[in-house]
Amino acid sequence: MMAPGFTGSPLDRADRVRNDVEAYGALIADWRARILALDGLDPRMSAEGGLHWHSIAELEGSEELILLGLSDGKPHFVALVEAEGEMFRSPVLWRALSMLPAEDAAIYGTARSLIDWHNAHRFCGKCGSTTDMFRAGWGRKCRNCGKEHFPRTDPVVIMLAEYEDKALVGRQSRFPPGNYSALAGFLEPGESIEEAVRREIYEEAGVACGAVRYVISQPWPFGGSQLMIACVAEAFGDDITLDTTEIEDAMWVTKDEARDALAGADNRRFNAPPPFAIAHSLLQHWVTD
Repeated sequence: MMAPGFTGSPLDRADRVRNDVEAYGALIADWRARILALDGLDPRMSAEGGLHWHSIAELEGSEELILLGLSDGKPHFVALVEAEGEMFRSPVLWRALSMLPAEDAAIYGTARSLIDWHNAHRFCGKCGSTTDMFRAGWGRKCRNCGKEHFPRTDPVVIMLAEYEDKALVGRQSRFPPGNYSALAGFLEPGESIEEAVRREIYEEAGVACGAVRYVISQPWPFGGSQLMIACVAEAFGDDITLDTTEIEDAMWVTKDEARDALAGADNRRFNAPPPFAIAHSLLQHWVTD
């Protein structure tokens, strides 16, 4: 199975220098340092089709820099963008992610997750005062009470229910016409992965399931930093009762229908998720398992 999108970054995350102010300063002063080029929150593409990097000398001088990591000792940063309004994804971004090499998509995903987190945590959750970036961009500290805040990842289960060699897929109303994906939902406090898988399938489609098997995971940088945990659950039956506040439609598909969707066949029954989405990897796993 092909590695899921947003994984495989070649950068050394260099945790060892994040608390070392002197070492961090030396990295910023390194003439070899590279800054990830962005258009707003979207990645700027190079002529070769990868991420575009520019010299640290091109900065205006006032930007806060987040250390993404090192490559052959060369530091790579991204400047903190003060994004306003909805920080989700644009059509331009979706096209870029379809073209970026996997390693570049992983780097961008890390940068995007950190930028969104910083923008959402400019004030302390304990006392409400302003926070400042520290730890090379991997944390924020309150000016008033000194509380330290660190980026977090929210666990999300994404799954296929399986019954008699068919898999359950669904769609939300915001999906493009004809697009279906695996069902998904956040883990709740006091809940295991297996319990969350069974609960979400039952809540959204009314399908009761038993055994759950883990397949693969993926970091997902949009709508908050998430860890997508892909699973397959064994369903007890194929009757569907939709919760239309959650999903617009759901249906059972065969492996041949899933193969056609993944291949983009002209006669496909539905459109599969894009290759960089873990739902694509999950469908691939299911049709070949």
